[in-house]
Amino acid sequence: MVKFAYLPDRAVLAVSGKDRVSFLQGLVSNDMTTVTPDRAAWTAFLSAQGKWLADFFVFADPHGERLLLDCDATQAATLRTRLSRYRLRTDVDISETGYAVHAQWDGTAPADERFPGSADPRLPDIGWRMLLGHVAPDVTADALDYDRHRLSLGLPDGVRDCESGKTLLLEANFDQLNGISWTKGCYMGQELTARTRYRGLVRRHLLPVEGAHDLPEPATPIMHDGHEVGEIRSSRDQVGMAMIRSSHIHTPGLTAAGHPVSIRVPHWFRLPQKGGEG
Repeated sequence: MVKFAYLPDRAVLAVSGKDRVSFLQGLVSNDMTTVTPDRAAWTAFLSAQGKWLADFFVFADPHGERLLLDCDATQAATLRTRLSRYRLRTDVDISETGYAVHAQWDGTAPADERFPGSADPRLPDIGWRMLLGHVAPDVTADALDYDRHRLSLGLPDGVRDCESGKTLLLEANFDQLNGISWTKGCYMGQELTARTRYRGLVRRHLLPVEGAHDLPEPATPIMHDGHEVGEIRSSRDQVGMAMIRSSHIHTPGLTAAGHPVSIRVPHWFRLPQKGGEG
C-alpha cells in the first residue's frame, strides 16, 4: 500500500532573485547547480568551523523563479536570519512560503507536476518529497509513520540527531547520503569537512540502534563494560539513532539505561577510510 503523509514539522523558505543559485552555492555543502524541477538536493549549512547548524532539501520552483528550502519548522526563522546575513549586495530575497511538505513511500512515484517534488536524494528506499499548496486530504499515513520509516533506514533527522555547532557532517553520514559535493569548490565550513575526509578523522558515527524495550530518552549514554561509548539520539519505540564510537559499532554487550541495545549497520553504510575511500 502506498504511504502518503503530511509532515507538519517542516517549513519551506523561498530564495528568489537572479543570484539565488550562486548565493547558496557559496554557503552550503552540496552543489546547487544540480537542482532542477525534478531533482532536489539535500544539503547542510555549517558554521565557519565546519560544524552542523542546519540541513534542508532544496527544490527548484517549476516556474524557474525560486529555490525552495524544505527545512525543520523549528529552524526556519533562524535559518532565514542566518542566510540573510550573507546577502550583502547580491540580488537575493529570502521569504517564508505556505507550502505543506508531504512524503510518499512504498509505491510508485507521484505524478503531480503542478507542485515541486522529487525523489528523496538521500536514498531510493525513503521515497519522494512534495511541496503542496495545501495539506492533502487523502493522506494514508502520518508523521509518526514517516519517522518509523526513516529510522528503519538509518537516516538522520538533523535537529534531533545532530548537535548544533558540534556535529561533523561525516559523523552524520552526509557523505554517504548524497549530502556533500566534493567537487563544487568552496563553501562555509568546507575546509574542515574536506580535511576530515582526507585524514580519516571520523571517530564516531550516527547509526540505527535497537533494543528489546522502548529506547530511553535522547542523550542517554550507551555503555560498554562501565565506559560510555555513545549516546541515544532520536527514537521511536524500540528503534532509534545513536552516535556511537566507530570502534564499538560491532561490539556486543552494549546497554542504555540498563537495557541491552545493539547497533544495526544499514546496507548503505561503509566506514570511511583515510583519503576518502570506503
